[in-house]
Amino acid sequence: MASRGVVGIFLLSALPLLCLELRRGIPDLGIKDLILLCGRIFLLLALLTLIISVTTSWVNSFKPSQVYLKEEEEKNEKMQKLVRKKQQEAQGEKVGRYIENVLKPSQEMKLKKLEERFYQMTGETWKLNNGHKLGGDEDLELDSESQTSFETSNREAAKRRNLPMPVTRVSPPAEQPTKKEVLDLPEEPPETAEEVVTVALRCPSGRVLRRRFFKSCSSQVLFDWMMKIGYRTSLYSLSTSFPRRPLEVEGGWSLQDIGITVDTVLNVEEKEQSS
Repeated sequence: MASRGVVGIFLLSALPLLCLELRRGIPDLGIKDLILLCGRIFLLLALLTLIISVTTSWVNSFKPSQVYLKEEEEKNEKMQKLVRKKQQEAQGEKVGRYIENVLKPSQEMKLKKLEERFYQMTGETWKLNNGHKLGGDEDLELDSESQTSFETSNREAAKRRNLPMPVTRVSPPAEQPTKKEVLDLPEEPPETAEEVVTVALRCPSGRVLRRRFFKSCSSQVLFDWMMKIGYRTSLYSLSTSFPRRPLEVEGGWSLQDIGITVDTVLNVEEKEQSS
């Protein structure tokens, strides 16, 4: 329908051209010229018709492809929805079977075990028995095995209920605190005194303490001084700075005997704990 309308439009547009040619060639127009003019017009119309048909067919060729693509997309979407729905249904069925076959039985078993443990603790194991019907064989009794099992379980429950007697522990006599020995250091000599050395103790905390002693003082006074500032001889020792070596002290030696004749710096070091 569209191609016919286009052909009609071209025919109408060709009529003015024909009229112009006729007006210009009317004085000299013969039959031969008229035939040639008509042939040209028909050739032009045929060419235009061919062009129009080819272009319309080429344009229309795109429309079905687009429609086909849309239809394919819709089909794919529908298929995907169906596949997802089937997968969800299958997954739901699997979950339902898992709950029915695995979760529920395990929960029932756990509840049953808890109930049995509770009745064993309270001594009411008879509640776990199905019992006997009334009105039938009234003289029926429980079997000996079941009776013995019930009795033993009741005994065990009774034993569990018996709480242990509180044990009163006799606290040992409190040890009397031992009196700490107060270490007395010799009086510090003045700076102007002779035969005096200044000893500095470098503590592990970084603190440095200084004190003056006579060279004739006992070497043991250094350890007494270390004890007095809070470092026990069982855990700490004294060593020289340079060269670094432990300080050897004996009761009868003086400071001069152990080599302290000038101002000296001693390090308070922690002893290595023997494994």
